[in-house]
Amino acid sequence: MKFYSNGKILITGEYFVLNGALSLAVPTVYGQYLEINDNDSNIINWTSYNKNKEIWFKCELDKDSLKVKYSSSKKVSEILKELISFIREKESNFLKSNGSIINTELTFDKDWGLGSSSTLINNLSKFSGVDPYELNTKFFNGSGYDIACADSSSSLLYRLNDNKKEIKQINFNPSFRDKLHFIYLNKKQNSLDEIKSFREKITSKIGITEISDITKRIIFCKDQLEFNSLIKEHENIVSKLISKEKIKDKLFNDFDGEIKSLGAWGGDFILASALNKNPTDYFKSKGFNTVLNYNKLALV
Repeated sequence: MKFYSNGKILITGEYFVLNGALSLAVPTVYGQYLEINDNDSNIINWTSYNKNKEIWFKCELDKDSLKVKYSSSKKVSEILKELISFIREKESNFLKSNGSIINTELTFDKDWGLGSSSTLINNLSKFSGVDPYELNTKFFNGSGYDIACADSSSSLLYRLNDNKKEIKQINFNPSFRDKLHFIYLNKKQNSLDEIKSFREKITSKIGITEISDITKRIIFCKDQLEFNSLIKEHENIVSKLISKEKIKDKLFNDFDGEIKSLGAWGGDFILASALNKNPTDYFKSKGFNTVLNYNKLALV
């Protein structure tokens, strides 16, 4: 059996999505595969491949006790054991055949922050029948927008309302999308740490209305200058809330256009809306070589 889930990009609502802001999320053309085949080894033989089809993690677990017989990473194998154990609390026969060969394969760089964890959880959910949002809450305590993207064929609006998910598929396809680019900042952020830090510092509903309003205006925006003004306003709100300098002010103050951080600030991808020429050479001159046009990354 083989399963596939999309990666994700959160265009608006970073941090605020945890507190109920209406947010714009986009599934990516990149994702992760999970293939499972049974055998008679009495072992769960797990191998994870990166986008270059190179092994980045491998382990062997006893199918019943989940005792580690071999692992290339103790940290990753412990997380995997916890995942399997939790799924077995819901589905007792999960991976309890005579043995299993399980292969996962990312189609994006695992440091990009596009959802290596959420795509794995969603694929395991498809195989086991366990609710992916329950798995996501148990292990990552995030908003769940990444799970919503995993099986979506279009952009979506996502909101948590009294811990209930409101998901609406939309067609976010701005006419100026050829001028939008995603740039990887050469640093992967730890989403778990960022979520924990945010929840510890921010408990009020401050900024929810403002961010929700920006999201509503962005999805109907037909003018790039208006779009740039909106993402600048979004950056100002988040910067003030989390007490971090805006990425444009910090690294790209001479950029001709606007820049918005995505997800946890300080790493992963940013969104650049260039007013004139293709900004690839500009960002490469700054040492950032992964520059993807909106159409190359977003599943539109």
